[in-house]
Amino acid sequence: MISRQELEGQWSQVKGKIQKRWGDLTDDELSRVKGNANELVGVIQQRTGETRRAVEDFLSEAIHDGETVARQAMDTAHQYADQAATVARQGYDDAAAQVSAGIDQAQQMVRRNPMESVAVAFGAGLIAGIVTGVILKSSR
Repeated sequence: MISRQELEGQWSQVKGKIQKRWGDLTDDELSRVKGNANELVGVIQQRTGETRRAVEDFLSEAIHDGETVARQAMDTAHQYADQAATVARQGYDDAAAQVSAGIDQAQQMVRRNPMESVAVAFGAGLIAGIVTGVILKSSR
């Protein structure tokens, strides 16, 4: 027999399956017995003429199908999360490799042309200072 927790935990799915199988059961009848497996079985038996065993087997199957679907959904979500983590890790590794390569190239350039590198750095600093000064002066 199914437990109250199982029935309450998957009530929406079970209710839908009950109504699909026994369409003449009303929402009111099902809502009255929500969570009470014995009453639910009794109402279904009374309205449909099914045996108690057939109704209990159907409810157990409906609940376990819902658990299987929930488990599959969780497994799929875990797979997507793992894939996202792998892609993020690869992106981070690629970015780190590109930054490292850029640093190596800059160091090689400075070693090969130290005077030009100092002149470029000085020029860039000078331009940045002028631009900053113009911006600060215009904002007053």
